[in-house]
Amino acid sequence: MSSVETISEGFKARSEFLPFHQAWFGPEEEKEIIDTLRSGWIATGPKTKKFEEDFARYCGAKYCVALNSCTAALQLAYAALGLGPGDEFITSPMTFAATANVGVHLGAKPVFADIMPETLNIHPDEIEKKITGRTKIIVPVHYIGQPCKMDEINELAASRSIAVVEDAAHATESVYKGRKIGSISDMTAYSFYATKNITCAEGGALAVNREDLIDKIRVLSLHGMSKDAWKRYSKDQFKHYEILYPGYKFNMFDIQASLVMHQLKKIEDFWLLRKRYVERYNEAFSGIEEIKTLKIMPDVKHAYHLYPVILKTEMLKCSRDEFLSELQKLNIGVSVHFIALHLHPYYRDTYKLKRGDFPNAEYASDRVITLPLFPKMSVTDVDYVVSAVAHLIKKYKK
Repeated sequence: MSSVETISEGFKARSEFLPFHQAWFGPEEEKEIIDTLRSGWIATGPKTKKFEEDFARYCGAKYCVALNSCTAALQLAYAALGLGPGDEFITSPMTFAATANVGVHLGAKPVFADIMPETLNIHPDEIEKKITGRTKIIVPVHYIGQPCKMDEINELAASRSIAVVEDAAHATESVYKGRKIGSISDMTAYSFYATKNITCAEGGALAVNREDLIDKIRVLSLHGMSKDAWKRYSKDQFKHYEILYPGYKFNMFDIQASLVMHQLKKIEDFWLLRKRYVERYNEAFSGIEEIKTLKIMPDVKHAYHLYPVILKTEMLKCSRDEFLSELQKLNIGVSVHFIALHLHPYYRDTYKLKRGDFPNAEYASDRVITLPLFPKMSVTDVDYVVSAVAHLIKKYKK
């Protein structure tokens, strides 16, 4: 195949596929992995504990529990707060299924509140409308790394003695009005999945600011075994473990920690590159009326985890999915964040939800496209994506 190939009429497509995301590991991670393998300790151990200390310091939390996923972090948070049958928890419909799934597993009912169209973050006024006597937790989701309106949400929660658990799967670097995400609410869940801003392939963490819950969370994270049961194989005196709760298998282990501990050291460098690419995208798309870019609110540090835009399909002769397919034909990896949860069969049918219930989420859900954004891409890659999008807009313009 030649360096360029004509795929779409009037546009020269690159032959090399631009992935939606690509992780960036270096010699530091490789060296640490080898050191871990040679140490003889590959499960949860000293490197995991070191990462917990480093990450708690980074996000300004009192404590951190390193885990195997953000899903695990959310489930631990909900479980530690006693969420169960008869309870409700309020969250955004514009999120990954895990935010709601874990509460369903505990027997609780998810209640969705509509979003703000300019940011796609949950709207505090809509949260207030959904609060009942059964509401136990509010779960704001920091969509693509932009903090929600946490002052309003926490004031609302505090006035009704409702806990707040932040879903910060997209928001590791985020800051809200000078306060690091992770330092504000009862608990905050993070993701280190393969596509996240820092990664160990699979992984997560729970930042905790509740003295009364941290011991329970640590125990629940590893089968309900008594505290520091992982030390029973060390050179110190042998210790039997006890099962204190019917816990989970959610622990991070030292091979994962070997990767993410060095990713954390690079996090601000990665962030600066993504910020540069977002600004370039935004400037390029500002003159295209068929595309709506999301607003960046004042007084926040945006994590720039993803780059979604709203494709105004009412102004085009194609659907959102047809547009995505055309971008893939032009060798651009794309995604959708997200199809609103209340439109998925399980949530729609189980909780008797329908189109029209959350109009802002539905408008975005039907039109959002997520374009490549990761540190290893280049300015040339960004410019190619912009050119391809502009070409397709012109091709399908009404």
